[in-house]
Amino acid sequence: MALSDIAAGLEVTASQRARGPTTVDGTERALPDRLREFAPDLPCDAPTAAVLLETYYDGGSVESAARAAGVAPVAGAKALHLLGVDGLTPLSPLARDVVADWLAGELSRSDALALTGAGEHEFALGAFVEAHDPLPGARAVVDGEFLR
Repeated sequence: MALSDIAAGLEVTASQRARGPTTVDGTERALPDRLREFAPDLPCDAPTAAVLLETYYDGGSVESAARAAGVAPVAGAKALHLLGVDGLTPLSPLARDVVADWLAGELSRSDALALTGAGEHEFALGAFVEAHDPLPGARAVVDGEFLR
């Protein structure tokens, strides 16, 4: 039996409504205004966070984004992480496991630092990333602005 045999006698009696993905556009407000609700939990204010995000998503590094925003690179990395930007930990997956063990109290800090092979600043940022989840709702704002 061929496809034409199966389709014989079928006819369209109603039209189907075209459906696409639902989109919500919350960009009618400027980015700093949309970030204000998250500012109390960030290491910087909303306009500074907006500069960080804009510079970072324009292809800048965390360091160049922090420089453009006028904050320390670690503060910039923390703000970007809290706003839902992925991949900001300086630690390898194995080092992240070591930091998780330290945070759980299974290792001393000095042992964890030695096992990761990271410097003090990298260890501190990695520990921050492991200990803090992105702020609820922040990623949706960032994705709506930069990932269209």
